This record gives sequence, structure tokens and C-alpha cells, in this order.
Amino acid sequence: MSLRKPPSYSFNYQPRDLDNSELLDLYRSMLKPRLIEEKMLILLRQGKISKWFSGIGQEAISVGVTKALTPDEYILPMHRNLGVFTSRNIPLHRLFSQWQGKGGGFTKGRDRSFHFGTQEYKIIGMISHLGPQMGVADGIALAHKIRNENKVTAVFTGEGGTSEGDFHEALNIAAVWDLPVLFCIENNGYGLSTPVNEQYRCTHLADRGAGYGMEAHIIEGNNILEVYQKTCKIAESMRQNPRPVLLEFKTFRIRGHEEASGTKYVPEEIMNSWFKKDPIENYRDYLFEEGILTAQLQERYEQETKAEIEENLAKANAEEPAGFYETKELNDVFQDATNQNFNSSTIKEKLRFVDAVSQALRQSFQKHKNLILMGQDVAEYGGVFKITEGFADEFGKERIRNTPICESAVVGAAMGLSINGMKAIVEMQFADFVSSGFNPIVNYLAKVNYRWSQNADVVIRMPCGAGVGAGPFHSQTNEAWFIKTPGLKVIYPAFPYDAKGLLNAAVNDPNPVLFFEHKALYRSIRQDIPTDYYTVEIGKASIIREGENITVITYGAGVHWALEAIEELELEEIEVIDLRSLQPLDTETIFKSVRKTGKILVLTEDSLFGSIASEIAAQISERCFEYLDAPVFRVGSLETPIPFAPALEEGYLPKKLLKEKLLQLTEY
Repeated sequence: MSLRKPPSYSFNYQPRDLDNSELLDLYRSMLKPRLIEEKMLILLRQGKISKWFSGIGQEAISVGVTKALTPDEYILPMHRNLGVFTSRNIPLHRLFSQWQGKGGGFTKGRDRSFHFGTQEYKIIGMISHLGPQMGVADGIALAHKIRNENKVTAVFTGEGGTSEGDFHEALNIAAVWDLPVLFCIENNGYGLSTPVNEQYRCTHLADRGAGYGMEAHIIEGNNILEVYQKTCKIAESMRQNPRPVLLEFKTFRIRGHEEASGTKYVPEEIMNSWFKKDPIENYRDYLFEEGILTAQLQERYEQETKAEIEENLAKANAEEPAGFYETKELNDVFQDATNQNFNSSTIKEKLRFVDAVSQALRQSFQKHKNLILMGQDVAEYGGVFKITEGFADEFGKERIRNTPICESAVVGAAMGLSINGMKAIVEMQFADFVSSGFNPIVNYLAKVNYRWSQNADVVIRMPCGAGVGAGPFHSQTNEAWFIKTPGLKVIYPAFPYDAKGLLNAAVNDPNPVLFFEHKALYRSIRQDIPTDYYTVEIGKASIIREGENITVITYGAGVHWALEAIEELELEEIEVIDLRSLQPLDTETIFKSVRKTGKILVLTEDSLFGSIASEIAAQISERCFEYLDAPVFRVGSLETPIPFAPALEEGYLPKKLLKEKLLQLTEY
């Protein structure tokens, strides 16, 4: 009796329940990204593309996971997941244009490689900071779950990315909220040149799932049948029983982090062992031995794919390079936001600032059924300032969501909600804490519309400001961190009427908005305001006191300090501009007042260096110098962190200095 010859492949491809056409489709789907990559490496050496991150040897993961999902389920890939894009049948000429920085790509030449998304193909690309996309996947999955859509969202990261805080925050949120997110770790041995033994100490990254109460699996990432069949089974189970699952795919990066890096840091014996586990060569040998693939069919697949590559490459090559048009560049920073002005009725009631904010939120939730609020203690407790008290009972905890303490992932989830057709409000418990969510705000929300025309329909509420004895970590007014970031809108009202109208407008706006609410004004300022829904246009300042001699330009608590100082000093003809909106800034109103009075004082609660006061002073000096009768005066707080003790805080704030500067400017 003869013994069967040992297989020439490294993996166990049995058992299987796929027919021959499905088996061949998986092979051809892996072959396509491999042949594209081989072509791109040639073009890289010829200087026709600028950079390449190779996924050669990892095709089984990209293809297997993508094939296991339905075409209407979102995938968030990394830069080694070309197989995701090709398996979703994205036109190759658009991919090639993207890599060449041409206008026909997905980012109009504004970003490179796989840093893009496309709603048409339900692919949301990465940013270089890696981790934030994990939280974005949470938000996409949350939108599906709220709408009872029984869909899975898959997101990729490498073993290096699992060390980022965003990874842990996102897994924790997904576990707590039972979100159907498939977290896919491509454990490929190295983070650039750092081996896994210098990255983590657990035996397997899948072991981390237990720490979050999360189901986890280890999968042979170079075995296409294992990847595909196990992912199919897990994904279907997640659709029926929504929950997150962590998958660790064991694989290897056989080329450099990017081509310039090389692989000299990899021991030769390790590299050779993984060369033998090539997912395409092993699977091809298996198909040959089973009589499923023939030499003629193999030749046909290669020739047809190469012809498709050349045809689409020629189309991309013929395209003109992306051209610079300043107006177009500036116009694409924000999505068009039609000012939906809703006029108020004559029925009014006297409300505190805090009540105006609460009323705006309630009426926005009534108007927008797809609006979600996320933040620490915002549900039953009503937030630390009780602004959302009763909201959970009225709108349900699906829409009013308590979050773990993880600002970065929550901001990412808000971005994901926007991608999946929802609106999101994130409440920072205190504006100071936004530093923990800074990265996704300035690098994801702010840039996403400019990069690939995806809006970030997110409002971030920021209780801020000193004067309440809260010390260095609960008193900052940190608007200057954001006003210089293109793509963000920054609002800072001083009165209840404006707070309500501008917050409603911010929720309507499809762009990311930072909405600052001064804590010292919450319960100290009252105003008669309309009881029904209305909006105030973003980007328009308000002249709240007319005058001919001096213009005081300020916002937030500074408005009230200015009015108090003017009254106490019995000054006449002082014009006061309440900016209300810091980005966009109403320079037209500012310059008009400058031309009228000729003397300017810009007041901010922030310290002066790098503040909005400095920017306004610079613009006035540049644009209106010939109208000035004195230097532009700036008044701000002391250049220290914000102290706690009453005497220290009083000395820190610029109220006394404001009066001195007003008198000095009057006499100038």
C-alpha cells in the first residue's frame, strides 16, 4: 500500500465547506494585491511613487476578513491592508491616482497612501497616529446598534498599535456597550524595528481580551481558509448577538516598515521561516495538489490581473497632477454649512446661563432624532453641573450615554457616529480634561473634511474658566489650543441668549465645534430669552455697547468684566464687542469699530502669549494701522498656571489690570 506524498504547503487547509469557485475566488483575491504591490515596488525604485508600506505576506488577513463581511459593513484598515481595498473592488486607477497624489484619488492630492476613506465602499482609512481609528470603529458600530441594524464593524491595528492608550480605551468602551466591533490585530513581529519582546510581556495579545471581559481568538494569519472561515463564523455570531471580539492574527512583516527601512534588524533564520509560510504560495500549492487550480488557470489569472493593473496605471499616469487653487483649498477645510436661522418668538422667560444651555440641548434632542450625547456622568446624574438632569428619562440611555473616563476614544466614537449618519455631542466634564482627547480632535475631526470630504458632525462642550476657586486642573480657558487648527469652529458665548442660540446652531452645523461654557457664568448671569427653539449665526460678533472713543474686544467672562469696569470708572463712549465666535472670527465687525474709535483694548481671560488677543492685535495692526491713535492694548491673565487660593486667583485674573489699562488708554 502506497503512502500519500506529504503536502508541499505549511498549513492545514482542512476541513473546509467551500466549493471550488469560492476557493479559487479567495486565491485570485490574494493574487491581485500581491501583483499590484510588486508593480508598485518597481515604480518606487523608478521614483514614480514616493513611499510604500508593504503588506506582502499578509494578504490572507486583509482578504479573508473583508470577504467575511458584507459590502455594507464598514472596515477600518491600516496601510498594509491593500487586500481590503481590492476585495471591495475599488477602481484601481483611483488607487493609483491616490498614491501618485493626483486629483483623481480619494484625497485630491492632499494625503498619501491609504490615508483616506470612501463611503461608497464603506472603507474608513487610518491616520498616522494609528490608535484613534479604534474609537471611530466604536462609534460606527454604536450607530448600527442604536438603529438595530445587525452589522459588524471591523478595525485593524498592528501589534505596535496595541500599546497606545486609544487601543485600550476603545476596547473598554466596546466591551461596556456591547458594540459589534471586530478588533483585528495583525501581529507581524515588529513595530518598525522594535521586536515584540520589547513591546509587550503577555504571551499572546489575544490574552488581553480577558481583561475587558471580551471574547478573543488566535488565528493563523497566513492561512486564508482559517482566516476566512473563522471570521465568517464569528462575524455572523456577532450580528446575531452584538458584542466585541478581539482577533489576533499571527503573521510576519517580511519587508521593511516602509521600503526605505529595510529588514537588516530581522535575524535571517526568522525571515527564512516566514518565507516558507507565504500565504499565496502555500495556498496555491494546496489548490494544485487538490486539482482545483491548474497551470493554465493560474496563467490566466496572472495575465488578466496584470493587464488590469497596466490599463488602470496608464489611466492614472495620463491624469494631470493635482493643481493648487487657493480658493478651493480654503473652501474644503469646512463642509458647507447653510445658516439655518430660526427666529424666536416673543414669549420669553428669565433664565440663568446654565438653564439656557440645558434648554438648547433639550430642544436640539427633540429636533434631531439622530443626536447622541456622550460624557462622564451625563445620564442619571445629569452631569456635574446638572445640565442634562432628567435627559436620560426623557430621551433614553441609548442617546444620553455615560462613558468611562477615556476622552480620546469618546471623541473617536463621536467621529464614528458622524461617519455612520449620526450627530454627536461630547461633554468634557471640565475643559481641562480635553487634553486627554486632544489628538483625535486636532488630527482627525479637524482634518477629515479637507482630506476626503467626510464631515465630523460633532460638538464638544467645554465647561471652562476661573473665578470659582477650582485650581490648576479645573479652571483653564484653553480655547487657544484650538483656534489655530484649521477645520475646527470655536464658540464662546457670554450671555444666556447667545448660549442657547449658538449651541443650537452648533448642533446643526456639520463641522466640528468646540463650545466653551464659562462655569462662573452658569449661575450668575440671567437674561430674558425666548422659550422656543432658535439659532444665532456662528461667526458673527455682537456690539453690546456703542461708543466713539475706545473699542474693547473680548468674549466670555471678559465681557462682564469689561462692562463692570466701564461702569465703575464712569467712562463714556466705550464700545464693547462680544466676539461670541472665535473661529470663524468676525473681523469685519472688529475692523469697522477700529476705524471708528482708533483706540483698541483686547481682553482675554487666557494668558497673553499665543492667545486670541495676540492674534486680534496683530490683525488690527496689519490691516488698520493708519486708523490707530494708540498702540493696541492687550490684557490677559498672569503667565502662570491657575492658582487655587482666593487671593492668588484674584491676582492671577486681569480684572485690576483691565481698569488700569482702560484709564491709560483713555489718557493716551
